Amino acid sequence: AVVSTQSTGMLTLYKSMVRSKLEYCCPVWNPVKITDIQKLENVQRSFTRKIVGCSELQYWDRLMGLKLVSLQRRRERYCIIHVWKILNGEAPNDTGFTFKSHQRLGLKAVIPPVNKNAQLSVRSDYDSTFRVRAAQLFNILPPKLRSITS
Repeated sequence: AVVSTQSTGMLTLYKSMVRSKLEYCCPVWNPVKITDIQKLENVQRSFTRKIVGCSELQYWDRLMGLKLVSLQRRRERYCIIHVWKILNGEAPNDTGFTFKSHQRLGLKAVIPPVNKNAQLSVRSDYDSTFRVRAAQLFNILPPKLRSITS
């Protein structure tokens, strides 16, 4: 295991001083472009490389050894949690989420359709909104997870 007493201090610094800034309000600004996602991931990639015993490891091996996950997965998790909170009345539904129950598929977030005649750039912008992306992530979850209540 990579985690040692020497790396614990670095991880604490990273989590409190760096990662917290990278993830602040991330469901609102969650990037869509691969280049933006990679730029954010490069911050974690660079920091974990500086931890004793990690410099020679591949990025994903470092994450596993340090018991971390990618920043992208964490942002996706936050989006799913926010949709769950909206569903359960623990967060305001200011984005207009609606949910529909299907007998076979379980509870799903409804994704309103975009105008098929809209320009490609408009459809692309629409597809990258929190309303659409968070609903898609929530709907990917197994039905038993989507139906858990507080």
